[in-house]
Amino acid sequence: MSSPSAPDPSRRTVLATGSALGGTLLASGLPLTQATAADRPETAPPAGGPWRTVLDDADLVWQRMPTAWYEGPFLGNGLLGSGIYAEPGAASTAVRFTIQHSEVQDHRPEFGSLFGLARLPIGYFTLEPVGAITGLDWRLSLRDAELTGMLTTDKGTLALRALIHNDRSVLAVEVTASEGERGFRWVFHPADAISPRAAFKPLPDGYQGNPPAQVADHDGITASVQPLLAGGQHVTAWRERTRGRTRTLYAHVAHSYPRTTALGRALTALRRTEQLPYSALAVDHRAWWHAYYRKSFLSLPDARIQRFYWIQLYKTASAARRDAPVMATSGPWLEATPWPNTWWNLNAQLEYWLIHGSNHLELDAITRALSEFRDNLAQETPTPYRADSLGIPRTTDPHLVNGAASTLMGYGVGVPGQDPPTPEVGNLTWALHNVWLSYRHTMDRSILQDVLFPLLRKAINYYLHFLESGPDGKLHLPATFSPEYGGDSRDCNYDLMLLTWGCRTLLESAELLGIDDPLAPRWREVLAKRVPYPTDANGFMIGADIPFAKSHRHYSHLLAVYPLYEVTGRTPDERALIERSLAHWVGFEGALQGYTFTGAASMSALLGKGEDALGYLGELMTRFIQPNTMYQESGPVIETPLSAAQSLHDMVCQSWGGVIRVFPALPATWADLIVHDFRTQGAFLLGARREDGATRWVRLLSEAGAPCVVRHGIAGPVDVRDGRGRPLPHIDVGDGAVQVALRKGESALITARGDRPDLTVAPVRPNEDAPRWGLPRV
Repeated sequence: MSSPSAPDPSRRTVLATGSALGGTLLASGLPLTQATAADRPETAPPAGGPWRTVLDDADLVWQRMPTAWYEGPFLGNGLLGSGIYAEPGAASTAVRFTIQHSEVQDHRPEFGSLFGLARLPIGYFTLEPVGAITGLDWRLSLRDAELTGMLTTDKGTLALRALIHNDRSVLAVEVTASEGERGFRWVFHPADAISPRAAFKPLPDGYQGNPPAQVADHDGITASVQPLLAGGQHVTAWRERTRGRTRTLYAHVAHSYPRTTALGRALTALRRTEQLPYSALAVDHRAWWHAYYRKSFLSLPDARIQRFYWIQLYKTASAARRDAPVMATSGPWLEATPWPNTWWNLNAQLEYWLIHGSNHLELDAITRALSEFRDNLAQETPTPYRADSLGIPRTTDPHLVNGAASTLMGYGVGVPGQDPPTPEVGNLTWALHNVWLSYRHTMDRSILQDVLFPLLRKAINYYLHFLESGPDGKLHLPATFSPEYGGDSRDCNYDLMLLTWGCRTLLESAELLGIDDPLAPRWREVLAKRVPYPTDANGFMIGADIPFAKSHRHYSHLLAVYPLYEVTGRTPDERALIERSLAHWVGFEGALQGYTFTGAASMSALLGKGEDALGYLGELMTRFIQPNTMYQESGPVIETPLSAAQSLHDMVCQSWGGVIRVFPALPATWADLIVHDFRTQGAFLLGARREDGATRWVRLLSEAGAPCVVRHGIAGPVDVRDGRGRPLPHIDVGDGAVQVALRKGESALITARGDRPDLTVAPVRPNEDAPRWGLPRV
């Protein structure tokens, strides 16, 4: 929090930008050295370095057979995904390699996003040994994004290597068999092409599954062609190649709608790949992954959490790409689920938060999708408001289409004041907060000008249709729905908080862009006259009509605290309100789920309570995270582990309100910690080192020339030096913070006065050992 002597800069300053980066981010994953302060080498260090150390340490291992998707290895490239585990009911005779694809969906909008536009299961291969499986020793290499190891049977051994190629979107599994296992085989099992929700909920009237897949040979390549009742098809094509004692399976998936071109595309793609030996395929695949990890670095003394963190970076790149669909609830690994599409009332937002601090904006599908499919957002808005408003339903397909809206087939955008209770109104505004984060972390003016401002303007305009002036002279919202709590309430905090953030951001964006918007007076009026957020003795309410009075996993009523940072504890009363609200929310057991604890951890980090934040992450790990770091409720949901990585980010660095806060909420046991090329708001790359419980150095590189205020946490007087080791002018603004003027490309190193610390980036020692993730030998 800011002290009275060091107020946070105005939000105008926060939004101010240097020059546009044109959507291309600087790839600067090079370590600092022991050379002159703040020097950065111009050439890469020896291959591997600290990244190899932490990644090899984080590899998942299996010495016991995984029996479900949440126990086994997983591979992916944002499109194609495969989960690997024992064939259910045949654990000793077969291993399942699932084949799923994030673009494969149905196309019958009349049955809504949950059935008619749902993701469709494709099928799976089984690896069937000659003998009964008696043991295994597998390792999922994060650094290479590759599964390797041995499968042992009572007839011999199968040595395997498997990857999903980053660029070619091909699953390649190389198997070298001992003499007794040379007769092993691969079998493909097409899945029924029906919405996975059918196993959980009643079918809509008239809905039926698609016809069976047709499997046939095509000049040596086998293809499973799945026709769709709506037209189009998806196709899985595969072939085995034998080279000496080694056999390699190659498989590729293509989807087309409304034309039936997927078969030709799948065959062509496979023919271009199956000629290549596995080792040749692996070269450029590994090169992409090695470069990916080098964009940032984090090491801390909790071995279990450090490994978990690097696994989430692997998982995110396996599930997300800018040009891939926005992650559905389970990423590309579709399993039995009641949620077979993309959810916008929390899931999508949480899935992508970690890309900012970890310096991986190349994975930002939300900004791309909201921009590309903005016309569909207009069509999803209730008809009377489409001319000047936008909204996003609770669930959509990758093109942001919901189709028929009903409690059975998928809720549409809510209408404030409409009876009976309706779904959410604010989901688009919340999604646009993710876009704002992408802008703030890159200072790419094109994001602000072309995506955020025009879309947020129309999202907020939808609210403006319904605001009413009350007898108290305040502006009020008619009844809307707070995600998942149940019941409609006037002045719902979910919507009031998003409306407030939206109007403030629009005003500041318009000023920055030089736009004299005719709606600006209305936005100012909202900020001046909006009714206060409803509260009671327990803290924030759901809304004016509904107190928070039961167990509830969602923090929809607390968005102004996190992630919007509109209420941050600037005064003692405000801090007490946050503490009261947080304690009351998590105090109800029964409905709490994994992301409850990630939200609580991040809110604790906001308050500087590192011990509490770590405690909440510990609860998450103990109660909810599965052996391979996946997570499930009624079905698989990917957002919670990914948002736990963001909670860790919030403990290590926060940059809201125009101030970069270094190590704001570390527990005492994390006495040593290092971060490198952590991306902050203002487009800074942060490096910092903590030793024996004290911050030794902080380094910032400016990519955009934005204003720089950093709360460094170094006790006593400090030196601030530029990239050549020369003193750099700075202003001490109090409370352990300095203001530094940095132009684009310039850097600053902050140390205790007279100190010349070692700037080497290297992993820190763990406080104690911890079991690896996966299923190690017990």
